[in-house]
Order: sequence, then structure tokens, then C-alpha cells
Amino acid sequence: MTLTRRHLIAVAGLGSFGLFLGALYFQYVVGLLPCTMCLWQRWPHRVAIVLSVIGVAIPNAIIALLGAVTALVGAGLALLHTGVEREWWDGPQVCGASAAQDVGALTPEQLFDTTSGPQLVLCNEVAWEFLGLSMASWNGLICLGLAVIWLMAARRPA
Repeated sequence: MTLTRRHLIAVAGLGSFGLFLGALYFQYVVGLLPCTMCLWQRWPHRVAIVLSVIGVAIPNAIIALLGAVTALVGAGLALLHTGVEREWWDGPQVCGASAAQDVGALTPEQLFDTTSGPQLVLCNEVAWEFLGLSMASWNGLICLGLAVIWLMAARRPA
């Protein structure tokens, strides 16, 4: 059985869907809060999921190429985050806490409460790793693989 463009688009979309669900699992089940750069890395997967739904319905080479670009953007964001984690370069100024944890949004009681409060998640700290690679590094590698699948889809007949 030869994989058609539609099949490859579905595989790439399922890959992004799996990575997105994995990120949510680590956040809500395991309890690893995402940093700002982690949240950035979720956006390309969201876009890829939407593109794959459209691409399965309308298996167009342009949609597949857009999916490849989206996966490459995801890989680039992951590489940027990996570099910050490994201290190859500095992270953006927003890499302290997410907007939901903005100190300016706290009431005076919350500000002086020492028993609870917002947790600061830094972008340069690795919260989880496997085989010496952080979650951002794995995301980048998988995004590169997904980009290859998207490009294969663009070259195949519908």
C-alpha cells in the first residue's frame, strides 16, 4: 500500500496532536508547569493540527507545504529554547513567568502570602529530560521529522 498525500498529512497531524497532548499531560498530570518558551512551542502544533484537518479533507500540496513550514517553525522555537537551557545564548526577557503569573495582577494579600502564590518557571531550567535531551530538544527533533513527512506529502499525489 502506497501512502498518499492524505495519509501523510494525517500522520503529520497526528504527530503534532500527540506532541500537544504530551505537553498537556506533563503539565496537568505530571505537574510540570510550562515556561514561556514552552508555551510558544505549542502554537506550531496547534496550527499543524488545523492544517492536517483541512489537508485530509482537501489534500492540497500547498497545505502540505504550509504544514512543513509550521513544523520547521516549531523546530526553530525548540532549538532556541534548547540553546537557552544549555546556556548557549540568553533567553528573551519574558522568560520568567507567564502572563497568568504576572505579579501586577496579584492582590496585596496574595503578594504577602508566603504559603502560596504564583510559581516562577524559568526557561533556562530543564524540568524533564530523557537520554540527555530536554523536552524542548525532543520536540525540535520530532518537529524536524514531521517537516519531512509534510514535505513527502507535498510531493505525493492526492
